[in-house]
Amino acid sequence: MPQIVDADTVYEGTVKIRLSGIDAPETDQICLDSAGKAWDCGIEAREKLRSFAREQPWTCELTGQDVYKRHLGTCTVGGENVSRWLVRNGWALAFRRYSSDYIADEDFAREQRRGLWSGAFVAPWEWRHRSNSTVILGAVAVPVQAQRMLMAPATVAEPPSPNCLIKGNLKSAHQCIYHVPGGKFYDRLSMDRSSSRRWFCSVADAEAAGCRKSKL
Repeated sequence: MPQIVDADTVYEGTVKIRLSGIDAPETDQICLDSAGKAWDCGIEAREKLRSFAREQPWTCELTGQDVYKRHLGTCTVGGENVSRWLVRNGWALAFRRYSSDYIADEDFAREQRRGLWSGAFVAPWEWRHRSNSTVILGAVAVPVQAQRMLMAPATVAEPPSPNCLIKGNLKSAHQCIYHVPGGKFYDRLSMDRSSSRRWFCSVADAEAAGCRKSKL
């Protein structure tokens, strides 16, 4: 069984596999539930996938690489397409920029208000480059304060979990440097710049996102 880094990235030994055709919330991503309360939806999506897969063997068909040198692939567990399961249950979105394979599954999850669709959230590709103009998705009754709650600097200034203490500094669209606690620049790196900062739960998590470790 591969190591599940987040809901759309796994390690098979030393091989990083990015599930193609979908985009799942980042491990530092915050969403709002049906009551308008903030929750760690990225971590929850990862845990849902781990629970679904349990100890079952995976079968993955690789189809290429992305800009971060991760292998793109379609995987099945117990005969079920993992990407389709994630999207249909609301734990990932169809990555329409690259594929139309899971649009019907996303429509189903939205209509049934499953997973992320039960409340309010930002599309993962928007979360990685979010700003005050980022569009909020979710259930029909998206809270009027959703934009403020999800985009507030305080929301991203603190780690989403006590176990997610690695800081990521995005320098450009295709470069990210991560800093571990105790590193020279760790304490200097402010995390309230939402458009260029990321929290990671492990080194594997950071490297799977295409980041490299700080040299100091």
